[in-house]
Amino acid sequence: MVPDRVEREILIDAPPDIVWSVITEAEHIGRWFSDSAAVDLRPGGELLLTWDEHGAVYWRVERIDPPHFVSFRWLRPAPSDSGGDELREDNSTLVEFSLDPDGEVTRLRVVESGFAELAGSEEENAKDAEEHRHGWKLELDELRGYVSALVRGSVRR
Repeated sequence: MVPDRVEREILIDAPPDIVWSVITEAEHIGRWFSDSAAVDLRPGGELLLTWDEHGAVYWRVERIDPPHFVSFRWLRPAPSDSGGDELREDNSTLVEFSLDPDGEVTRLRVVESGFAELAGSEEENAKDAEEHRHGWKLELDELRGYVSALVRGSVRR
């Protein structure tokens, strides 16, 4: 059975406005999540995240409520300039970031859903879900470390 959702919640020692900037601005995304990023942060806007090792990943902004919520559809690989794949529910997953103040820290919750609806085989979709579950653990730990360094002033721009 393919799990349809991957969920992870962490506490980050920074206010929501700082965490919001780190998860939505290209200069920050390209330091904790990918090697580079291009961001058009509006509903229907596009994000292109690029890793030297893995290539490009294409996201489309679905919903945005600064600084509390943003969701993206995620397609791999990125569509080509010659009219590559369009984002659909059977070739993308939905990634939702929710930020809530919790005293002096921010509670960040990430939910990625749609694995069961992907067009791949059940085995491929289950493998994708497991890889993303593991990936979000690693990436959100990197995000927390990046925010900590940013708040301390040890991140160079």
